[in-house]
Amino acid sequence: MPVKVGIPRALLYYSYFPMWKAFFEELGAEVIVSGKTTKRILDNGVKEAVDEVCLPVKVFYGHVIELCDQVDYIFVPRLVSVEKKAFICPKFLGLPDMIRHNIKNLPKLIDITVNLSKKPANIYKAIYEAGKIFTSNPAKIWLAYRKGMEQLNNFIKLTEAGYMPDKAIEEMARGLVAQDYASPAAGDLKIALIGHGYNIYDRYISMNLITKLINLGVQVLTADNIPHDEVENKASLLPKRLFWTMGRKMVGASFHFMQREDIDGIIHVAAFGCGPDSFTGELIERKIKRNKSKPFLNLTIDEHTGEAGIVTRLEAFVDMIRWRKSNESNLSAHG
Repeated sequence: MPVKVGIPRALLYYSYFPMWKAFFEELGAEVIVSGKTTKRILDNGVKEAVDEVCLPVKVFYGHVIELCDQVDYIFVPRLVSVEKKAFICPKFLGLPDMIRHNIKNLPKLIDITVNLSKKPANIYKAIYEAGKIFTSNPAKIWLAYRKGMEQLNNFIKLTEAGYMPDKAIEEMARGLVAQDYASPAAGDLKIALIGHGYNIYDRYISMNLITKLINLGVQVLTADNIPHDEVENKASLLPKRLFWTMGRKMVGASFHFMQREDIDGIIHVAAFGCGPDSFTGELIERKIKRNKSKPFLNLTIDEHTGEAGIVTRLEAFVDMIRWRKSNESNLSAHG
């Protein structure tokens, strides 16, 4: 019977899941993913997590709890840095410790440390540490890593072709590859949605934000739909390089969308209490307002956010953009 490895459907699931799944399956493990976020999952996470952590971390707790009685191991990597001279949010660094301290009856954690800030080759140490749980053959571990990277690259091609990551993950499970992609249905408006993947692609956390916009006749684009090199190029316009990897991605994407004539507006989504987002969100908003380039809406979410309020603000924002386009108004349109 294969070893069962649980992967919580939260946080960087929306960035790296295809890689993780392929890696563990290539080593003979059965990968079990927690279900989509529900009120019960969120409530369980809120109950066990410390008050100070942000909403996405509380959701992650809930997904871990969901997996506890289903698997032999849960994959909770200690993510410090995924690139040279840059870092992930500090809460990711302490996540395995917080989970162990707060959740009872945990199965074993696979809590490899990923820290590429000084030496990118450290990734090899991390993958062998994870792989040795399943095999003592380093060649098999290396091949599993290569398979994981192959799947990750295909995933990135799909998102850059226009798929949202959650949809790309579903389609990859059906054997889709990038060249099979069909363009999304066009709306009369194009709006860029900026935010961490775990905030905007989790339909419960975001209150189905993307679907709501599509139903309003909007074609939605996100940072994941832009090639990495273009994001880095635009982020380099800042006088000093941001050392938050995900924050730099959001800033670079915002600057890219700001300069595109086909983008009608920009929405920024942030979790209440997120330290890095408080800085990057301010950078984005100031730049947009200074250039008077696009209508801008800032949405802050937490476990108390009401769906009715979000819907009202979205509808007003979209109506304002349509009015602005039809009247060719130059009035400031920031909300």
